[in-house]
Amino acid sequence: MGQVADGSNSAAAAPASEAEAGESSNEPQPRGFFGRILGALGASPGEAGPAEAQSAATAAAPLGLPGLGNLRKMRVGDVAVPKAEIVAVPVTTPRDELVEVFRTQGYSRLPVFKDTLDSPMGLVHLKDLALAHGFGGAPGRFSLRKLLRPLLYVPPSMPIGVLLQKMQLQRIHMALVIDEYGGVDGLVTLEDLIEQVIGEIEDEHDEEEDGLWKLEKPGQWLVQARTPLTDFEAEIGMKLADAEEGAEIDTLGGLVFMQIDRVPTRGEVIVAENGVEFEVVDADPRRVKRLRVRLPGVAAE
Repeated sequence: MGQVADGSNSAAAAPASEAEAGESSNEPQPRGFFGRILGALGASPGEAGPAEAQSAATAAAPLGLPGLGNLRKMRVGDVAVPKAEIVAVPVTTPRDELVEVFRTQGYSRLPVFKDTLDSPMGLVHLKDLALAHGFGGAPGRFSLRKLLRPLLYVPPSMPIGVLLQKMQLQRIHMALVIDEYGGVDGLVTLEDLIEQVIGEIEDEHDEEEDGLWKLEKPGQWLVQARTPLTDFEAEIGMKLADAEEGAEIDTLGGLVFMQIDRVPTRGEVIVAENGVEFEVVDADPRRVKRLRVRLPGVAAE
């Protein structure tokens, strides 16, 4: 969740050079987990090893489901956070305001820009801020510019497997997606890419859930979007989907998606025909994660 930019490189020129560098086969291949993933990417057409067989097996899976096949068939533009949802800070941000952004947003990396996001300068890492100005560090004059780390710049058409390889080799875990005019179009992190292979990753800072739903007050629940629809209907004692909808969807998140025919945004409230309200508590550009469900009587209050 951070971006880096080298002041000597322009955002407009970066995508071409980054794409060329990402396809180079001269770099050493990392071992372990990343080595196995990158090995699946590097197999030549004439080779028929286990990695290729697994990639072929997953290639038939629907787009969006986790699997090694996504490394080849998905593009950066498919997984990037839209520009409107990027949390970034100007290079003139004072220390206390920067700390507050880290605290409220919960990210470990933030893009830093000059004037507008279309003029990125790099990323700031929470660890660098803490080591330089926390833990009893020297109270010298704060300069965000001195904390900047570099960013990757990539085109939306780049396969996510190529970007994953670039991030691993260059040890840069955040990239800005640059459009054809040189402007910033989105943001991608290493975690975003890995989730396309192994599924959603939750760290120690993600809110823990005792179950699939939690009763907040009578008639109102906080529910994970993957909750089976029939189970939650039994919990609340009413039907949320008709017979036709119930035959096509399995989860509460799927019901919300079907009602508006798109992925809703965080904070959006969808009101069903039966008066039930679905408030999107947590979501990213590709899926809903958590919902707040209010029954008609509670919604009216």
